[in-house]
Parts: sequence; structure tokens; C-alpha cells
Amino acid sequence: MIFAAGLGTRLRPLTNDRPKALVELKGKTLLERVIERMREVQVERLVINIHHFADQVEHFLKEKGDFGMDIVLSDERDELLDTGGGVLKARELFIPGKPVLIHNVDILTDLDLKALVRQHESREAYATLVVQQAVADRVLKFNHGVLKGWENKRTGEQKIVDEGFYGATEFNYCGIQILSPEYLKHIIHQGVFSIIDEHLAQAREHPIELFRHDGRCLDLGTPEAIKEASNFRFSDL
Repeated sequence: MIFAAGLGTRLRPLTNDRPKALVELKGKTLLERVIERMREVQVERLVINIHHFADQVEHFLKEKGDFGMDIVLSDERDELLDTGGGVLKARELFIPGKPVLIHNVDILTDLDLKALVRQHESREAYATLVVQQAVADRVLKFNHGVLKGWENKRTGEQKIVDEGFYGATEFNYCGIQILSPEYLKHIIHQGVFSIIDEHLAQAREHPIELFRHDGRCLDLGTPEAIKEASNFRFSDL
């Protein structure tokens, strides 16, 4: 699944006339870049959620012949559901019994997706979140590789799974994850909600594991980030 329904408010003025997914980086849309990454791991079906300028995404995919893939759209035109609500709405569109790889459309990374999939499958993981060494204020806290909480270092707000929160290692979430069929079946929240809140809720009963990535993982959520990324060597990504 590709999260592509966001309003892209931080990307204005680039998103004044198009969705975030269709903002271009070196002549190629962010959406196409993530689709190419998904093809690397031979996903069987790709679900893309749409909301902001949804018609443009539909037209783009039709023009590209769905990139020769089985692409299904999860339509959030009526209401933007946030990341967790987006997964819940799309749940019936996924291939039954298969894990789901989820990638934010505005993440540019040199992550080895095949290695991520291998770890998730070899461990028969319930859920696997890609993380990096913490530099931003909002952190996920893992103890022995298992999610124990969330904290906003700037405000002091904490969301604690259990006592393993104390003394846990802090990481930043990279916007890429794999969820098992069991995770999808057990989604607790309803309506509009963050997938991070869902992770924290389910972590009380099931292990949510990490995949540490020490390479590049850039949030392309601002015009400044797009400009920075335009200087990268794309042969490395």
C-alpha cells in the first residue's frame, strides 16, 4: 500500500494545483518513485489511497497503464482518514492472508526493501516498522527490538505500552512498515486515527518489531526537502 491521500499542506505552493503524490523530483513524480520501489519486491497487488486532487491520481495511473501492475485505489474523497483509518478502509482490498508492505509516498530512501521483507518473513513477525537513530522530537521507544512506547521529546508527552518503556532505545519512524494479516484482522481503532496509535494499542498484546535502517530516509514533505533531494545521486536510491 502507498499512503498518497494527504493534503500536502507543508509542500505548498507545490501542492496548490496537484496532490503530493504527483509533485515531481528530477522529472519523476513521488508516486512513480515509490511504485518502482514496490516493483523491486514484486508486490502482487498495490493499493493506493487517494483524497486530495484524487482525479489527477486516477488519470495519471490510467495514462501510465497502471505501470503494468494490479493497482487498486482506496477512495477517501469523502473523508481523509489518516494513516490508520486509511489502512482500515483499504483492508478488504488487500490479498487475503498476505502481509502488507506500506510506504509513505513522500519518503525517499535507499532502504533495502528486500532485506526488510526477508526479516519480516523469517521472523514471522506480527508487524515490522522501519526506524532510524533518533534525531527528531517524536520518537518510538523499543526495548530489545520490541515497541514499548512513543514520546514527544519537545512537549514531554508520552504514550507507554508497558514498563519496558523505561530504559528503552529511541528511534524515529521512517514511514515504511509491514503488517501481518493477523495485525490487520485485530485493528482496534475506528474512523480517523493514526497508525502509530494503533501500533501502540496492539503492542500491549503483540510484539511490534523494528527494522533498523542506517542509510538515507528523507521526508519530502517540504519544498526545501525536495530541493535538497534534487542534489542526490539517484543511482544510489
